[in-house]
Amino acid sequence: MDDVKCGMAQSGIHAGFPSPATDYMTQAIDLNKELVRHPAATFYGRVVGDSMIDAGVDEGDILVIDKSLEPQEGDMAVCFVDGEFTLKYLRFHPGGLTLQPANDRYPSIEVGEDTDFKVWGIVTYVIKNVRAR
Repeated sequence: MDDVKCGMAQSGIHAGFPSPATDYMTQAIDLNKELVRHPAATFYGRVVGDSMIDAGVDEGDILVIDKSLEPQEGDMAVCFVDGEFTLKYLRFHPGGLTLQPANDRYPSIEVGEDTDFKVWGIVTYVIKNVRAR
């Protein structure tokens, strides 16, 4: 394993049957170039809790968060609500904004005029460990 370098198969990695034409990894992957569009406004955060588990976001996953993006309907966002950070989907409606979890055990959060609220950043990628520890 010491001789193996991080690289990328030129034609991608097939999720079906292996392709004998792509036996070699030739191009290095720079995760910052792949995952970060706005370096000065991008942060990483680790997920705590399970309110987004039905969206495939598990405790311990790493979020790539872009603070420069304008929030849009359906975005997964890191929000600051009444002194705490939370990860939820943004749902805009005529009466305002709802923060929607992806786990039925958690209630939605209605953002009202009296709520201390800010969209801190938009999640652009979720990095997860798929190997049992």
